[in-house]
Amino acid sequence: MTDVTIMNSIAEAHTTVAELRREVGRVVIGQQALVDRLIIALLIRGHVLIEGLPGLAKTLVVKTLAGAFDATFKRIQFTPDLLPGDITGTLIFDPSARQFTPRLGPIFANLVLADEVNRAPAKVQSALLEAMQERQVTIGDASYQLPDPFIVIATQNPIEHEGTYTLPEAQVDRFVMKLRVDYPSVDDELRMLGLYLDPTIEAIAVRKVLSTASLHALSRLVAGVHVDEKIRRYIVQIVTATRAPADFKLPHLAGHIAFGASPRATLAFAHVAKATALLEGRAYVIPEDVKGAAYDVLRHRLVLTYEAAADQMTADRIIDQIVGAVAVP
Repeated sequence: MTDVTIMNSIAEAHTTVAELRREVGRVVIGQQALVDRLIIALLIRGHVLIEGLPGLAKTLVVKTLAGAFDATFKRIQFTPDLLPGDITGTLIFDPSARQFTPRLGPIFANLVLADEVNRAPAKVQSALLEAMQERQVTIGDASYQLPDPFIVIATQNPIEHEGTYTLPEAQVDRFVMKLRVDYPSVDDELRMLGLYLDPTIEAIAVRKVLSTASLHALSRLVAGVHVDEKIRRYIVQIVTATRAPADFKLPHLAGHIAFGASPRATLAFAHVAKATALLEGRAYVIPEDVKGAAYDVLRHRLVLTYEAAADQMTADRIIDQIVGAVAVP
């Protein structure tokens, strides 16, 4: 593929993504950073964990994005009484055939919204493990492949602790990114209120602007985005700094980090940075793409100590120091 062909393909991809952004923006006011990260998740087929206070449109953003994507969508409301079979499916006895037949669960969809995932106990949360990692589900003695693409977007509320179950580190690590949703700006909230109070505006129907075939084509373009050797080393150094901060002149962080990011974080870093470059209309990754991805890729992969909690040292504050300490190529 020639350079001209690549640039034309990147330009077409940029136009497609811009149309998807506009369509979601017709319904969701503000939250553009969240929308962009979810689009990146689609491009790299990565699972995402969204954390935010109630009423910040977490579910609305996912449902709107699913409405603009021509693929199957399922929403699973996680509750304490949910069973693993309610997600993956189960075997049903057929009296006429005198045998058990599989009934596939709602997880068999291209885009799955696991709403309030931390409200279900561990045995239910673990039902997602095989699906998220292996893209398959085992029911009885048979395994069933999940559709392609298969993406889990989970939400959780950070302020409620009663009746919730913390996600284990092994499962959290399978999310490519953990996104935090904050309050909208004053202007965005005024615009939102104006649309809500306008009696002439009816419910906005979302158009399907992205097909599965287009997504596959965009994913192939992301895979072809160039990552220079210096950028690769930069990514590895940032991840290494979470494990051995003293080697990067950050000895005071050693007592705050119990466990650093895994090699899975390094791979996620590269994928997110490449997709970010594509969204910006480039066929190559620059250091700013890596810096921008650092917080979303790393914040859920750092296991902090009690000392960090006592010093009010959050994962984002630690990542801020690490990004500032590692030399930019």
